[in-house]
Amino acid sequence: QVQLVESGGGLVQPGGSLRLSCAASGFTFSSYTMSWYRQAPGKERELVATITSTGNYTNYADSAKGRFTISRDNAKNTVYLQMNSLKPEDTAVYYCKAMVSWGKGTLVTVSS
Repeated sequence: QVQLVESGGGLVQPGGSLRLSCAASGFTFSSYTMSWYRQAPGKERELVATITSTGNYTNYADSAKGRFTISRDNAKNTVYLQMNSLKPEDTAVYYCKAMVSWGKGTLVTVSS
């Protein structure tokens, strides 16, 4: 079955960086668009970034443009989210999504 395992979250100061990873298994990773979502406390889950199967096309939420970069390594069945210039409002659980399957998420806390 589809498995998505996120990692790389943690506590970071405002202005800092983190790189999230999502290791995928149970499906042909290289054939599917992958996405990162996030859910902040008390808020609905929202789309952060999407990357097509070949990595040729990406799309970002306005809040992520210019600061976050989604990428993938199809040889490693892994999708990444590089997050720079982090702000307290980026604090959330970040989830990886493939098709209709979700990972369990990784917590990112931006605080001084």
